[in-house]
Amino acid sequence: MTKRTSRLHFLDAIRAFAILMMLQGHFVHSLLGDVYRDKNNIVYAIWEYFRGMTAPTFFTITGFIFTYLLLKQNTKGIDNPRVLKGVKRAIKVIFWGYLLRVSFYEVFTGRVNPSFFYVDVLQCIGTSLLLLIGIYLVLCRINETWFQNVVLGIGVIIFLLQPMYGSCILEFLPQTVANYFTNRNGSIFTLLPWFGYVCIGSFMASLFLKYGKQKMFYPHAIIALLFVGVLLVFYSSAILMVIYNITDIGIFKSVAYNNFLFIRLGNVCILFSVFILMKNYVTNQMITKIGGRTLSIYIVHFFVLYGSWFGLGLSRFFYHSLTPGQTFIGALLFIISICATVLYYYKYEEELKLQTHYILKKTILPEAFVLFKNTIIRTYRNIRYTRR
Repeated sequence: MTKRTSRLHFLDAIRAFAILMMLQGHFVHSLLGDVYRDKNNIVYAIWEYFRGMTAPTFFTITGFIFTYLLLKQNTKGIDNPRVLKGVKRAIKVIFWGYLLRVSFYEVFTGRVNPSFFYVDVLQCIGTSLLLLIGIYLVLCRINETWFQNVVLGIGVIIFLLQPMYGSCILEFLPQTVANYFTNRNGSIFTLLPWFGYVCIGSFMASLFLKYGKQKMFYPHAIIALLFVGVLLVFYSSAILMVIYNITDIGIFKSVAYNNFLFIRLGNVCILFSVFILMKNYVTNQMITKIGGRTLSIYIVHFFVLYGSWFGLGLSRFFYHSLTPGQTFIGALLFIISICATVLYYYKYEEELKLQTHYILKKTILPEAFVLFKNTIIRTYRNIRYTRR
């Protein structure tokens, strides 16, 4: 096995870990009874802490993998095939982010549900990828070192300025746009600060590509990531206070007093070091397949847990009502069933599509669809003819 293949397996393993953590995290958060949410309970406290690592890991690995594949190409700029693929992927992710929040009940009553405009993880990831592509296209003609340094700078600045933008309402912007920058209207994930993790992941990927072929790179990477991770988790607040005492710039003190971004980045660095250390043991095909199907897994889990279009998900019937034992068994079954469903579909994708097409041909639905499509086409042609 080559080093390049091994690296890709380790990246997929981190992504698989992140999506599995997300599945159990959402399940437990939605269904565990309120009486058991005791932060003084050591088990619940540990679970809550590790759940907080999921989103930073997911955004960081997203930036890492995209940049790794982008910069690995021989061509640069707009000719890089990963640019167009990245744009298509980003648009697809944003599309699904909004589509999952459509309420058919509201649509049938002639309204759009307010939650449709909330920005969640998919919209945030998709927009982050578009921003990353934009930065790449601007800086790639200079050299990759500029790109590497700029994304690192953007990530650090976003983290440092969190006290300033964290309380912004942005009433001067249309609410749909403002939702990408503030959670005051109901958004769950916003570009600030989460784009910062994407940038940090992008910076890490550039280092791996630049030095990855050196003989002792991986042992050094493990030590460096572990050192940076421990430093950020245990000492970043103290370092920020030292900088504040030297410069008397209040922003460093504000970040030190609410230092969750750098601490979570430290968690991610430690996690990376652990997976790199185990990179020869996480090459199982199942892990790779799960890591490569994160979007599909997210979509299926959203329907099952939250109900999406119809609101008929598990959270509607068991919201905050399960015991710890029920939650543990349920989360395990939930993870297995979601992953099995997605992997089964992709294993027999062609056969399932043919069967679905055959079933639809035997129903009235295709005729109705064709009639609807032809009506749309005729209307469009009439409009074009009228304009001429």
